[in-house]
Amino acid sequence: MKVLVINCGSSSLKYQLIDMSNEKSLAQGLVERIGIEGSILTQKVEGRDKYIIETPMKDHKDAIKLVLGALVDEKNGVIKDMSEISAVGHRVVHGGEKYAESVLITEKVMKELDECAKLAPLHNPPNIIGIEACQALMPNTPMVAVFDTAFHQTMPEEAYIYALPYELYEKHGIRKYGFHGTSHKYVSRVAAETMGKNIEDLKIVTCHLGNGASLCAVKNGKSVETSMGFTPLAGLVMGTRCGDIDPAIATYLETDLGMSAKEVNNLMNKQSGVFGISGVSSDFRDIENAAAEGSKRAQLALDVFHHRVKEFIGAYAAAMGGVDCVVFTAGLGENAKETREEICKGLEFLGFKIDTEKNNVRGKVAEISTDDSKVKVYVIPTNEELMIARDTMSLIK
Repeated sequence: MKVLVINCGSSSLKYQLIDMSNEKSLAQGLVERIGIEGSILTQKVEGRDKYIIETPMKDHKDAIKLVLGALVDEKNGVIKDMSEISAVGHRVVHGGEKYAESVLITEKVMKELDECAKLAPLHNPPNIIGIEACQALMPNTPMVAVFDTAFHQTMPEEAYIYALPYELYEKHGIRKYGFHGTSHKYVSRVAAETMGKNIEDLKIVTCHLGNGASLCAVKNGKSVETSMGFTPLAGLVMGTRCGDIDPAIATYLETDLGMSAKEVNNLMNKQSGVFGISGVSSDFRDIENAAAEGSKRAQLALDVFHHRVKEFIGAYAAAMGGVDCVVFTAGLGENAKETREEICKGLEFLGFKIDTEKNNVRGKVAEISTDDSKVKVYVIPTNEELMIARDTMSLIK
């Protein structure tokens, strides 16, 4: 059985075809600049040169048609025809409270996804467009929606309710939802397997650190707390997102500095975070280079980021009544040894120590704590696509 995983952005599309008999990725690719001049598809297959197609794509339907063509291409493809694709798994950012698990896509589901779009206006609409495009091109192939928010639906009420008038939750669904759920779910399970323990017996803090970043407290296999909130703006300092701040700053910017609501939203989402502090870049590599060259603001941006992650790890250990394992994942978590080391500094009282030599690792499953560390610390590359494919396969079976 082969599952095609689709992840649609507003002008991009990531995809991966996975053979579920051995969970091997047959091909993965990225379509960029959909509906914009310079549209391009890049497909990678192990052991081959990249397959690149530069051609105009007016919408996601054009893009998906191109993806399917690339997968069956006589010279560069990996399957003979589309009938080899048993199902399509779609990443959907927001499922609201309706979906605590992945679901087979029906007309009713599509209607409810559209209703959830107001909760994730930047993310859900392109997800829906991708599903509709696939349905048009593959009408007889089962489709599954896998939600970023689903894993966090196990949070207790005291963790997700905001201290606002309760009617705002009842009538408008204003509450903490959390995101990156597929990633947190995947790496927490790999951590348990690596430790040789049942996940239902563990307290794990998973750190998904990239341009977008979030932490999750996973107790007995379930999400009980997470750092992102009603939107992916909350929580940690990120590449261009401010994370948690005094909410009165938003009204101050409007009333005292004359900014519009749209300008404030843009400032907090696209001009803040480590980019806003450093004035250098939203890319941590650029900031680290600038700090090494003596930029005080770049160093401050890194210090603020490390401090905030450290705060959340401590808070989540308290929320769970202890911690057995800490996991670093995503682009920064998997590859930046200095980041991991700085975050763990000062947390020895919780029972873990980093082994500097073991920590010199990138992009592979590795324990980086010392042999006598009471709490295990791991680097675990995330694989959201595989998690989506697994959910898709289990549903269509």
